[in-house]
Amino acid sequence: MSAVHLDHLETLYANGDDPWGFRTSAYEQAKFRATRAALGRPAYSSTLELGCGNGELARHIAPICGQYTGVDAVETALQAARRAVPGGHFVQLFLPAPLPGGPHDLIILSEILYFLDPDGIRALAAQIDGRWPGAELLCVIWLGHSGNPLQGRDALDLFRGATSRAWHRAGGGARYRIDRAEGRA
Repeated sequence: MSAVHLDHLETLYANGDDPWGFRTSAYEQAKFRATRAALGRPAYSSTLELGCGNGELARHIAPICGQYTGVDAVETALQAARRAVPGGHFVQLFLPAPLPGGPHDLIILSEILYFLDPDGIRALAAQIDGRWPGAELLCVIWLGHSGNPLQGRDALDLFRGATSRAWHRAGGGARYRIDRAEGRA
């Protein structure tokens, strides 16, 4: 159900905890600011970020969250995320898997969907819809070639179609896209 094996993800972090240059890239930092700006509310009680990586997006999101939980498959990334957001809670999981519980009212999936296969995406969407129907969802995708079997647009379309929520484009640029779905009452 995952299109990418854990050893591939660990290899990405073999030479350090910032394989994409999140800390130093003006593009990445601008995308993180745009992601925060795309949120539907000024604050959240509990946020769950899937694929939190080294915590660089969490630096932008955690300050507006009463509670922040980040999930990633790679321990090297999680160690960096713990340093980036000392007050956060971090869980090592290889998706798809049962997600950490909590009263999450925001769930972020930033550049992670194309690491899953179609069945994994559908399972993840069903779990989120079933457990957190009232949570706002925010998806960020890379529009270029992902290097994985699924590309960003295809993965996003699969995820959006597998949820029972109304989606709209909430931001982005020439190289990435941000989509948001409000929770259901």
